[in-house]
Amino acid sequence: MTKQLTVSIEREGDGNVALCPDLDIAGQGDSVSDARVHLREAVELVFETASPQ
Repeated sequence: MTKQLTVSIEREGDGNVALCPDLDIAGQGDSVSDARVHLREAVELVFETASPQ
């Protein structure tokens, strides 16, 4: 199953924050790429641990 989620990446101080408002999850990193990777990991964890409905 494929689901499309909204993501925004913003510069914050010396780093970057990737936000997914659909799931209220964020990831951060020194680069845009790092922030995106950390957000993806967080989203995957949510879906792995969510109860099937």
